[in-house]
Amino acid sequence: MKRSTANLNGSSESTDVQRFDRGRQYSVCETLAVEEPLEIRIEFGPRGHRVNRPISITMRTPGHDRELAAGFLYTEGVIRDSADLDENAQSEVKNATSNSVCIKLAPDVEVNTASLSRNFYTTSSCGVCGKASLLALQTVCPPRIQNSFKIGAEMLLQFPDLLRTRQAIFQQTGGLHAAALFTAEGVIENVREDVGRHNALDKLIGAALLEDRVPLRDRVLMLSGRASFELLQKALMAGIPMVAAVGAPSSLAVQVAREFDITLIGFLRADHFNVYNGAERIRAVKPSTQPFKTAESISA
Repeated sequence: MKRSTANLNGSSESTDVQRFDRGRQYSVCETLAVEEPLEIRIEFGPRGHRVNRPISITMRTPGHDRELAAGFLYTEGVIRDSADLDENAQSEVKNATSNSVCIKLAPDVEVNTASLSRNFYTTSSCGVCGKASLLALQTVCPPRIQNSFKIGAEMLLQFPDLLRTRQAIFQQTGGLHAAALFTAEGVIENVREDVGRHNALDKLIGAALLEDRVPLRDRVLMLSGRASFELLQKALMAGIPMVAAVGAPSSLAVQVAREFDITLIGFLRADHFNVYNGAERIRAVKPSTQPFKTAESISA
């Protein structure tokens, strides 16, 4: 089987496959999304007594690794602000073969080494009940302000097509998730793609963090797939007021949205969507006063 790099930053590669189509078999060249491990390390402590240690390994699509690591540290509560990063020492990606990135923290940043010795919140929450997950999230999320972000329904309906035009690697491979930030005027501010939906979001938030634009209180987060608890948790940590997903939300994602007053939209298509929390912040053209007709009522 032949393989060759098909993307300059290693996010995709080509491979020969056998296609079976209507009784015929033939060779075609397909493009695959690359999936490789990334070791995330942090360097912390006072000058002259720095400690460098690994804290996580994630399977990701190569590219924007520094943003991924910074976003991960922020959404997991290890750092609280871009000022926690060491301005005098650039964070470094070792090299493409080692798949390791080190984020250097400012000397005055206190790191809870006990919390680093266990799994992070998103993984440690596995196996506990939803109520416990929400209570744990309350202890780590930053202070919230009143959610006043509003947007027009007609604008939201344009988001899926707009996002699709910016999913460059997905168009090649069909195998990547995407996360994007939109303004209330429908402008795409940034897009990140990855084989892991949580990695795509960490890259997106990490990019904003490194530009000192977090919290993101006046942006819509658009997800190319479903909305899970983990993604709502990361949106909450970044101060995002509205999350729109092409797919369905999970029950716990809806609970997070209602508990922390995040506007949550699911099944967003070009002609319809569902709002699971915060419908009053969506400006409709004209709310319908007619009762919803089911198939049974129509046939009756």
